[in-house]
Amino acid sequence: MATDVELPELGESVTEGTITAWLVEVGDTVDVDQPLFELSSDKIDTEVPSPVAGTVTEILVEVDETVEVGTVCVRIGDADEAGGSDGGSDDQSADEQSADDQSADSGQEAVAASEASGDEQAQAEAAAAEDSRADASSGGDSGGGDSGGGDSGGGDGVDVVLPELGESVTEGTITAWLVEVGDSVEEDQPLFELSSDKIDTEVPSPATGTVSEILVEVDETVEVGTVVARIGGSGSGSADGAEPAEEASDATAADQPDGATDSAEGTGTEAGYMSGTPDAGDRSGDGPSVAGSDALASPLVRKLAKEKGLDLDAMQGSGQGGRITREDVEAAESTGGEAQPASSQQAAASSATNADKPGGEPSAGSSTPPEAKKSEPAREPGERETVEDLSRIRQRIAEKMLESQGQAAQLTTVQEADVTALMAARTAHKEEFKSREGASLSPFAMVARAALMALKNHPLVNAYADWDNGKLYKRDYVNLGIAVDTPKGLLVPNIKNADGLTTAGLSRAISEAAQKARGTGGKRIDFSDIEGGTFTLTNTGSVGVLIDTPILNYPEVAILGVGAIKKRVAVVEAADGSESFGVRHMMYLSLTYDHRLLDGADAARYVTEVKQVLETTNWEQEVG
Repeated sequence: MATDVELPELGESVTEGTITAWLVEVGDTVDVDQPLFELSSDKIDTEVPSPVAGTVTEILVEVDETVEVGTVCVRIGDADEAGGSDGGSDDQSADEQSADDQSADSGQEAVAASEASGDEQAQAEAAAAEDSRADASSGGDSGGGDSGGGDSGGGDGVDVVLPELGESVTEGTITAWLVEVGDSVEEDQPLFELSSDKIDTEVPSPATGTVSEILVEVDETVEVGTVVARIGGSGSGSADGAEPAEEASDATAADQPDGATDSAEGTGTEAGYMSGTPDAGDRSGDGPSVAGSDALASPLVRKLAKEKGLDLDAMQGSGQGGRITREDVEAAESTGGEAQPASSQQAAASSATNADKPGGEPSAGSSTPPEAKKSEPAREPGERETVEDLSRIRQRIAEKMLESQGQAAQLTTVQEADVTALMAARTAHKEEFKSREGASLSPFAMVARAALMALKNHPLVNAYADWDNGKLYKRDYVNLGIAVDTPKGLLVPNIKNADGLTTAGLSRAISEAAQKARGTGGKRIDFSDIEGGTFTLTNTGSVGVLIDTPILNYPEVAILGVGAIKKRVAVVEAADGSESFGVRHMMYLSLTYDHRLLDGADAARYVTEVKQVLETTNWEQEVG
C-alpha cells in the first residue's frame, strides 16, 4: 500500500507552502528520511524527508505550486505501483486518454498553423488547444504534476512560470529577456529580468534545453504562476514584440547596481516604499483573436476587446510602437467604444514611449482607473534640459510614499542624545573590533542596538494594527528594516530577529544588508530580505543631516531617523549636581509614528528611552 506524503505543519499561523524543487522523480527508490522536495513558506525554506522507504509512485504537486498544509504531495509505494509523472492517476479512463490524444493532435495542428502563417489568431488558438490538452491530461485537477518543474508532458518541454515573489505579491513585470527563441540554455542560466513593487531580480532556467517559446512581452505585467516561456518541445516563436536579449538589456542597464560603496554607515536617507502591493490586474489568459483586425495587440488584449464588443482597428494604441494595451481597451469601453486619438503627433509619440509611466497610462494592477490619472501635456525639452525615462523603482517609490502618507496618520517627535561615551568607546575599540568581528563598528549599529533594547518595553512601537478587522498584533520579535541608499533607489531590507543580536551581530548584519541592497560584495538581495519587516531605522546622518521627518515603511507603525553626530557645547551635569559647559557629541533622534495607534506620549516615552540607553549603556563593555 502506498504512503501519502503530505505538506507538513510549517509553524504557527502558517497555512500553506510552495514546493520550490523536487529532489526525486517517479520511479526513484528512496530511503527513510531521504529529502523528497524543497519547501518554502513566508517564514522558512526547508527540505521535506520521506517518512518511509520505497519507490516514488506519484508526484501530485508541481514545482512553484502553493498548496495548503495537509495536501498530499507525493506517494511512496512498491516499484510495480510507479506511474508516469505527468499522467495523473493510474486509473485514467480510456475516454480520458482519448481526449488527451485528440487535444494533443489539435494543439500540434494549431501550432503548425501558427508557425506557417505567423498569424496571431493561430497563435492564440494554439495556446487554447494547449490549455485544453493540459486540462484533459490532468483531469481538471492539480495532481499528477511533473517532477521536472512544470513539464507539460507529451514532449512539449518545460514551462517557465513567473515564480512566487514573496508574501502579498501577486504579479511582476518582465523588464528584459536575456535569451531568444532558439537559444540553448543551461539549468539556472538567467532567462529574464523581473521587476515587482519590491525588488528587481533575474529568473533562472529550470532546465537545460532550447528556448522554444517566449510567451510574454517585455514590459508586460503578469500574475504569479503565468507561463512566460518554454524550454524544449515543439512550440516556436516569440511573443508579439518581445525584444531581443541585447536590446532588452540595454533598456534596463541604467537600473542595475553600479558597485556603490558597501559601507555600513551609509545606509540610506528615508524609508517607506517597499511594503504593500498594488491590486493585481485581471490576467485571465490568452484567447481567440478578434477576426479581421490588423491592429497591433496581444491575444489577451484581442480577447478582452472581443468580450467587450470593441473594434481594435478604431483604437489609438498607447503602447510601444502603437501597440494597443489592456488599458486602451478599458478606456475605450468607458467612452462607449470610441477611439481616443492623440491630441497631436507629439502627444501620440509621448504616449507610445511612456506607457505604464506616472502621468501616462497606468500600469496593470494599478488601483487608479485610467480615467482618473491625468498627466500634464507633453512638451518639448527646453534649453539645457534633458529628458529621461523614470526608472521602475523610482515610480514604485513614488507610489509607496503616497500610499504610506495616505494610509497612516503620521507625526514626528524629536529627542536629543549625548553620545559622547558611545563615541569614545568606538574610537578606542574600532580597530580591534573590526579585526575580531570582521565588520566595521559604526555608530549606526550602536544606535540600532539601543533602539532594539528600548523596544522591549514599548511593544506598540513594534506592533501591527488590522484596522479593517479591529485587531492589534503585538510581536515578541523584531525584524529590523534598514533603509539603504542605492544607485537604483531606496531599498529597505530587514534583519530577521534582530532583537537577539549583540552590537557585533548587528554590525555584520547591517553591512550584509547594505551589500545585498547595492549588489556589492558578491551578494544579491532576495524577496525574503524585503518581506516581514516590523520596525525601521534610517540613517539620515550618513550624509550630514541633523533632523529628518521620515515617512513610515507602511504598514509598520514607527520608523526612527538617526541624525548626524556633531560636536557642540552643552551643559554637563556632574554626579554631585554641579553644572558646567563642555564639548559633547550630540545627535537627534526623529521618531515618525502612526498616530492612529501610538499617542504622542507613547512615542515620547519610547524615543526618550532610546536616548537614555544611548547615554547610560556601558559601551566599553558592549563592544570591547
